[in-house]
Amino acid sequence: MQVTGSKTQVSIQVKSDGFAINSGCARSEWLGADRIFTTPELQKRYDEVAISVFTPKFTLVPTNFFRAEDARAMLAETYTLAAEESVGYAQLPQFGAVAIFSTSTSGSLARMLHESVRKTDGNKGLLIPEQYFMLTSLDKISEYNKIVASYADGYIHLIVAQGKTLLLCNSFEASDFTTAEYFIFMVLRKFQLNPEVSTIYFRTPLSAEEEESLYSYFHSVENF
Repeated sequence: MQVTGSKTQVSIQVKSDGFAINSGCARSEWLGADRIFTTPELQKRYDEVAISVFTPKFTLVPTNFFRAEDARAMLAETYTLAAEESVGYAQLPQFGAVAIFSTSTSGSLARMLHESVRKTDGNKGLLIPEQYFMLTSLDKISEYNKIVASYADGYIHLIVAQGKTLLLCNSFEASDFTTAEYFIFMVLRKFQLNPEVSTIYFRTPLSAEEEESLYSYFHSVENF
């Protein structure tokens, strides 16, 4: 739980077989579905509830070219969408863009948390893709080179920016963390960023082995 002014907030990440809670200074480890009804933070109501889900079907469209009625068609230009697959969008005015994403990949655990964790007025929070939260977290990073990553459900999600300029927002299929690291370093080479003088910020929990591996290459590893 976080307290901002007089408002209470909770931030939850949900993958197919687990969830993590933002405690205000770091994310918890991945917790199993059996912990939904025994985790104290989930038994309360909050002024703001943010539930982050993982989907590789995500794209950014310049605000000037976006029309809500065309959101599905725009996403379908990049990804194959099933007939029953629903599409959502969220404004990102700080980037002059709109995020378009599939809302059908969140799974049963996300839906359960969506129903269980309520706002103080009784309403549910929104299910928003992890990439949205990664993008909005860039302002918290003071370095000029900003590298943000999340790894879950077989995908590494990466965002790279320099100052106010967004260089990359993409997802890569990675069945294990070694493959995820390969894509991280491929992206850094593409933008000529030296990991030895860079900090990588992970929004998802890291195991001790994963963190140790990253420290072999990066100047610092931080967890939002």
